[in-house]
Amino acid sequence: MAKWVFASPSRYVQGAGMIAHLGEHLSALGRNAFILADDTAWGIVGRDAEAAMQDKLTFRREAFGGEASNAEIRRMAGLAREAGAEVIVGMGGGKAMDTAKATADDLGLPVAIVPTIASTDAPCSALSVIYSPDGVFETYRFYSKNPDLVLVDTAVCARAPVRLFASGIADGLATNVEAKATWRNRARTMAGGAQTIAGGAIAQVCEDTLFAHGLSAYRAVEKGLVTPAVEAVVEAATLLSGLGFENGGLAAAHAIHNGFTALEGDIHHLTHGEKVAYGILVQLVLDQQPIAEFERFVRLFRAIRMPVSLRELHIEGVSRRDLVKVGELANSPNDTLQNLSPHFTDDAIADAILATDLLAAGVSAA
Repeated sequence: MAKWVFASPSRYVQGAGMIAHLGEHLSALGRNAFILADDTAWGIVGRDAEAAMQDKLTFRREAFGGEASNAEIRRMAGLAREAGAEVIVGMGGGKAMDTAKATADDLGLPVAIVPTIASTDAPCSALSVIYSPDGVFETYRFYSKNPDLVLVDTAVCARAPVRLFASGIADGLATNVEAKATWRNRARTMAGGAQTIAGGAIAQVCEDTLFAHGLSAYRAVEKGLVTPAVEAVVEAATLLSGLGFENGGLAAAHAIHNGFTALEGDIHHLTHGEKVAYGILVQLVLDQQPIAEFERFVRLFRAIRMPVSLRELHIEGVSRRDLVKVGELANSPNDTLQNLSPHFTDDAIADAILATDLLAAGVSAA
């Protein structure tokens, strides 16, 4: 029997200055918060967060170690248990959020997500991407529920480096590309069932919003401005992309990103969204999409300075053997490339990675 599933966070709050309302939202979930945030994220929002929580709840902040690994999850869970936490809060980027979700799941506690960057669709989902301590993709970890609260301060996101904002646009643009492949092949979504009408519609409006407003929002964030376009793009990259990928499904774009973790070198200095951007282009090649569609993505990626070549990925001159390793990891049973097709070989994926570089080089600026 077919099963359709739609999942979403319990509450999503977005707007400039929303960090000032953190205490009132968190206190509805618990009176003792365990906050997982690295020093950079805490340096950005810590003072305002403390003021917002004063007289509303107690908290303990622990520095996130940087990797969403099982070892870090166990460490955080032990510290949160020791602190008598009633709610787990993940602040910062995608790996901190994923670690917070896993920590909360281990302890059976509610979880709140407070992004300091609009660079990923991780905040809203009921899953974490788990890596080894060295940053190699291992698996997806799924939960029985989505975050209880996602609170996004767009003024904070607009003050972050514009490269991270652009990365969120790129990550969000994978949503509909992958959802359409999942729908066409009647594959399972990340929510654990068939794609709902709502999931597909959200994925489409996510793409439409990012193409319509992505470049103007990018230029506003270059100057630290919060415009209506910025609000729209933050919502698309965070809420719409989060709902869209989870309820629409993942395919090759994110699997290629995960495959890149098999490589060594400067590629690991790139953001999640930068590697996903190239993964989108590889999926378009594998999926035999019209060249006009490929060119549409390349032109926007160039405008927001996302990588469209092996040189920009810092893997120019990569050996074929290494690209086959990328294909092997992307094609693993633990990943989602099969939602595009179960018939691609590791060599075919390596060919598509190389072809993407050649095709993008031929795209004119016009």
